[in-house]
Amino acid sequence: MTGSPATLLRRAVGPARHEGSPRTVLLVMCTGYFLVLLDVTVVNVALPGIGADLGTDVGGLQWVVDGYALALAALMLTSGTAGDLYGHRRVVLWGLAVFGAGSLVCGLAPGVGVLVAARVVQGVGAALLLPGTLAIISRAFPDDAGRARAIGVWAGIGSLALPAGPLLGGALVDGLGWRAIFLVNVPIVLVALVWAAAIVRESGRERARRLDVPGVLLAGLLLSATTYAFIEGGRAGAGAPQVLAAVALAVLAVPALAVVERRRGDAAMLPVALLRRPVFDAANVVAGIMNLGTLGTLFVLMLFLQSVQHRSALLAGAVVIPLFAPLAVIAPFGGRITSRIGSRLPAAAGLLMAVVGLALLALAAPHSSYLVLLPAFLLWGTGMGFLTPAVVAAAISSVPAERAGLASAMNNTARQTGGAIGIAVAGAVAGQPSGGAQFIRGFHAVALGAAGLYALGAVLALVMLPGELFPGGER
Repeated sequence: MTGSPATLLRRAVGPARHEGSPRTVLLVMCTGYFLVLLDVTVVNVALPGIGADLGTDVGGLQWVVDGYALALAALMLTSGTAGDLYGHRRVVLWGLAVFGAGSLVCGLAPGVGVLVAARVVQGVGAALLLPGTLAIISRAFPDDAGRARAIGVWAGIGSLALPAGPLLGGALVDGLGWRAIFLVNVPIVLVALVWAAAIVRESGRERARRLDVPGVLLAGLLLSATTYAFIEGGRAGAGAPQVLAAVALAVLAVPALAVVERRRGDAAMLPVALLRRPVFDAANVVAGIMNLGTLGTLFVLMLFLQSVQHRSALLAGAVVIPLFAPLAVIAPFGGRITSRIGSRLPAAAGLLMAVVGLALLALAAPHSSYLVLLPAFLLWGTGMGFLTPAVVAAAISSVPAERAGLASAMNNTARQTGGAIGIAVAGAVAGQPSGGAQFIRGFHAVALGAAGLYALGAVLALVMLPGELFPGGER
């Protein structure tokens, strides 16, 4: 096969040569999800190395992580709708290509500005990719029980990236430098792109609606201004002119977004009809709390392990394996439990386990032994293993099947928005790792704050999430 990359991609998005079995389709889609999560954990391990090489502070490192998260959150809803309109297979294939291109530029970036811009490109690719994987899985497994089990597998295989990321990232950073953590994505993307093009059948398309470009722009403005306010507030103080300007933009964007979305009706990026479903809203709020606490605490934790406890990147990656491994092992089991008893109890139990684990991190000190950290990691990770498939299944099962792409996109948007804000807040609270005792106090405050939010999430799950899954979005 010859031709330019664009020509090759246009050929790839043509009809699949044959349709794979549901299990094969599930595995291919999990590969895409794996890439997205691998990039999150790999980057966290590499942050101290990036900061030292490119000469940037904690604020710059926050943008390296949040540039990806913001693009992912801002475009997730539109990409879900794009999949409904133009076919999820086509959008997933383009997502893989854009993600791979962004990864290549990240690996070659000469400075932090180019790196952040390339991370935004990666986020665009991830936004195209992520909701489509879940929508394709939902179509391959049409019954609720089978879908819930498949979502558990999706969460479990995708979550293998979480324990793999720290080890792979640590080995790459210590052996080849931080740039290798991005370049390693390129061959994986190529394999996944060819594989998906060969065996995934295109979904049906809806031509009546249009993409909500004004909604995308206003949502992006709201998320970016909010994140900028937190990050720059930590750098320059809450009263700095640029911080106040960002707050003003965020405040103005809220009513503007509400007016635009109300006028667009069913074509809106945030359809009012879906937002009137209490279970759907509750599942998305819990998903946002989950990532706000997890990614915010993880950002500060990796700085603590490397910059305060002076561990190498590889050793820091090995240290957090007990945090991520339970998520990969338990998530499929949690999916089966959800298919039998509903989302309420698995979500609440997972949140409460994570509350205890996060609270235990407040005992960590610069010279603490690993035995102090291990129980916190195990409880935190085990809780996430039960929680993740429960909130995803609750969100998707609460809407009509034909809106699965949009529902998965909205749930992931809630998670990525929470994660972006969590990283911004955590960095602002903790400050520079060189701050000594002040950084440690900030680290403890971040962990305890996340524990408090998880406790509120557990109450919401017990009150609002369903005790059983229900077909066709009946609630």
